[in-house]
Amino acid sequence: MDGSRKQEEEDSTFTNTSLADDKDHSSRILYPRPKSLLPKMMNADMDVDAENQVELEEKTRLINQVLELQHTLEDLSARVDAVKEENLKLKSENQVLGQYIENLMSASSVFQTTDTKSKRK
Repeated sequence: MDGSRKQEEEDSTFTNTSLADDKDHSSRILYPRPKSLLPKMMNADMDVDAENQVELEEKTRLINQVLELQHTLEDLSARVDAVKEENLKLKSENQVLGQYIENLMSASSVFQTTDTKSKRK
């Protein structure tokens, strides 16, 4: 019984194709018997659709993240430019104020250097 059951299982999954008209079946090759692929294809399609959906969601998330980072970079770049301009403006104002203070000090007798040796004599 085991031998006939094994033969039946082989017969249900493989097709015998004879290469010649031999009576002892020595030249036969076993080929897989085609099965209905529709259920597997439908499951595969659903798996592919689910995978595509997940992949699409991931791509969308990444694109949104890249766009957000680009906007952040643009904002930071604009802020750096504004700070540079403010820095240059403040440096210029500091130079003007420094020059003004020097002029005041040179015009004032309080800050004039005195020659102590000439006054003693």
